[in-house]
Amino acid sequence: MKICFPAESLQGLDSMVYGHFGSAPGFVIVETDTLQVEEIQNGDQHHAHGMCQPILALGGRVVDGVVVGGIGMGALMKLESQGIRVYKAAEGSVRQNVERILNNQLPMFTARETCGGHGGGCAHH
Repeated sequence: MKICFPAESLQGLDSMVYGHFGSAPGFVIVETDTLQVEEIQNGDQHHAHGMCQPILALGGRVVDGVVVGGIGMGALMKLESQGIRVYKAAEGSVRQNVERILNNQLPMFTARETCGGHGGGCAHH
């Protein structure tokens, strides 16, 4: 399974999971079977509020899931419409969150937990 983690700095499995999907500087994509890592820059980091294009942000890469601390409603709906599951990250590194997802310890994001804006409407800001 390929899982994407937004990250402030790209340090492989030691990257800290970033608090918001759309404004993350980059992404760490982990193949959970092998722990192989791919790091990419966010191709849509400076979008207008509500205009996040998650597939553009990922540079067209195909993933099975996203693990993030916060996400807007539009991005959540766009990811889910592509069959991508969105999980709520636990505080910590990509490695720690990979372990949690493999042990079914991360909840799915719900619409009522989404962010109201980049300016601070979310608990994770």
